[in-house]
Amino acid sequence: MTFVGAKLVLVQGSNLLTYLRDDTPGLPWANMWDLPGGGREGDESPETCALRELAEEFGLHFGPERLLWRRVWPSMMDATRPSLFFAGRITAAEVAQIRFGDEGQHWRMMAVEAFVTHPHAIPEMQRRVTVALSELGWC
Repeated sequence: MTFVGAKLVLVQGSNLLTYLRDDTPGLPWANMWDLPGGGREGDESPETCALRELAEEFGLHFGPERLLWRRVWPSMMDATRPSLFFAGRITAAEVAQIRFGDEGQHWRMMAVEAFVTHPHAIPEMQRRVTVALSELGWC
């Protein structure tokens, strides 16, 4: 499958893993709340892309079996090309193991409701979280 990138929402209870993007001029969605994930490298699969980005951004190493839901959406960077969005669970012990990388200002376990209504969260990520959690029956 040809795709641009992959994002994922990881849920623990009523919270999800988020990070505040860097506040760099020219950076898309600068200084906004986002989810783990990013652009595809080489010929990696969507699952490999999402999980590589999770490892780079948060120091977490999950297997593809942790991705419990997936949906293909138009890419936010190029609507003529697809991107993937995944959902899964994260445990309190895994949250305690997070080692935040060098992309973004800081991370936070944010209440789902706070994320989907936050004025400085990426609107399309808010929509995708809402759809995923609704279809999974997690909200």
